[in-house]
Amino acid sequence: PQSQEIPNREFLEEKLKDLEKEYENAEVPRPDHWGGYLAKPYEIEFWQGRPNRLHDRIVYTLDGLDWKISRLAP
Repeated sequence: PQSQEIPNREFLEEKLKDLEKEYENAEVPRPDHWGGYLAKPYEIEFWQGRPNRLHDRIVYTLDGLDWKISRLAP
């Protein structure tokens, strides 16, 4: 189950392969209590701090069906 410790990345990839085989031509069932939200962002900013305060700020802005990538001043 989610958030439980696993031995390594290969374990996770093997579990995925097993599930892909099991549901190859079928829809994966969801629990009755399943719920969620659909987020449709139009802008996402990634910020990486630097010791000298010249931080990296990269912003992705949705432009029609494409994402425009820009660098912002710190």
